[in-house]
Amino acid sequence: MGLVVVVPESAPTLLVVEDDPTIGTPLTAALRGQGYDVLWALTAAEALELAADEPPVLVLLDLGLPDLDGVELCRLLRAKLPSTVVVVLSARADDLDVVLGLEAGADDYLTKPFRLPVLLARIRAHLRRQGPADHRGEEVVVLGALRLDLGARRCEVHDTEVALRPKEFELLAALVAEAGQAVTREQLMSDVWDANWSGPTKTLDMHISSLRKKLAEHGEDPERIVTLRGYGYRYDPPA
Repeated sequence: MGLVVVVPESAPTLLVVEDDPTIGTPLTAALRGQGYDVLWALTAAEALELAADEPPVLVLLDLGLPDLDGVELCRLLRAKLPSTVVVVLSARADDLDVVLGLEAGADDYLTKPFRLPVLLARIRAHLRRQGPADHRGEEVVVLGALRLDLGARRCEVHDTEVALRPKEFELLAALVAEAGQAVTREQLMSDVWDANWSGPTKTLDMHISSLRKKLAEHGEDPERIVTLRGYGYRYDPPA
């Protein structure tokens, strides 16, 4: 059975950063066949230029580039495009490489060789969560100094906006929605990433760590996000 083409309502722009034509050519063709507007860069310099001219909603990033290591490019893209989803596609499968990619700002990490249907499902899941909010997105949640505007995807602490990456915002929203209650790792991975997630679960821990750091920088107690070893996490609201 062939792939079912799911054409987005308004073709989102995706940026593929891949220097190997044997991967980039079929990948970009498959993405265009799914209805996406696809840009393809073979170098980090070209990727930065394309991203500046037409900011993509999602980047598929190879780490082995000829002019700059992909991890450093990930940092640059994250700084320039804070709301863009970055998905690493790399042959580097060691735990250290995964951690470095996530610390650099990646939202997702798939190792090569990857299955195209799995990648397409991940892309749809990321874009679905980036899309227009449903009726729940109209809510504004206030817990002490923390204010989450789910519709505008805005986080504020002490009336100062906190710049969160897409998955950081979704993770905080998922925890706040169950404030005071324990949430399993599996539930968070399903809610924030994908129910069929098959990548490293340490991506959750890296996002929790980054989230705590950003909240602390704005005066929020990072220990409100409690680690429940062997189970998951809990957000403890102010008394």
